[in-house]
Amino acid sequence: MTKLRVFLADDHVILRDGLKLLVNAQPDMEVVGEAGDGSTACRAVKELQPDIVVMDVSMPEMNGAQATERLKVTCPNIKVIALTAHCDEAHVRRLLASGARGYVLKSAISEELTNAIRAVAAGGMYLDPAIAGTVVGGYVNLSFSPKGVEDLSTREHEILLEVARGYTNKEISERLHLSVKTIEGHKAHAMEKLGFRSRAEIVRYALQQGWLQEP
Repeated sequence: MTKLRVFLADDHVILRDGLKLLVNAQPDMEVVGEAGDGSTACRAVKELQPDIVVMDVSMPEMNGAQATERLKVTCPNIKVIALTAHCDEAHVRRLLASGARGYVLKSAISEELTNAIRAVAAGGMYLDPAIAGTVVGGYVNLSFSPKGVEDLSTREHEILLEVARGYTNKEISERLHLSVKTIEGHKAHAMEKLGFRSRAEIVRYALQQGWLQEP
């Protein structure tokens, strides 16, 4: 069995040691590296090229959101799962926009984290139930209902869904067997129809519609 290669980024050594034991105890995953701050994590991840990075939200040098944003540029194929100590809606929303695909609370880390690693590695998105209730509820309560949804083509809808899941234009082109230029064109047309100006707005709408909920 090919194991999932996991990188741990957290400034608390005791927590990292616990996470390492947890991950290495799984038959389908292994820890291949670790770091105690965001800057070091970005450098090490670029060198090691793991499948998944488990990223603490609050770290010195560079916080989890900043590190995630950098990794999306330097290592777009690597998937990030954010760890947070609190149900901090502002942090989670920023991480949604920065490109993280999983969100797990440290208070319920064992089973939730391993579930998140498997779900995200398979191409999905994972929200800790406590975070999902806060974040999804917050988005829905905003009554976000963009105009032009009915005007989207099947392809435009498909591409927006892939964007909301965190895939880059290059990844989407490979998944849908279309050129990057074609993906960019469909994405731009869809965003224009809906009045969207950022990926965060796409994710917000996807959450409201239930596109990102794991079974």
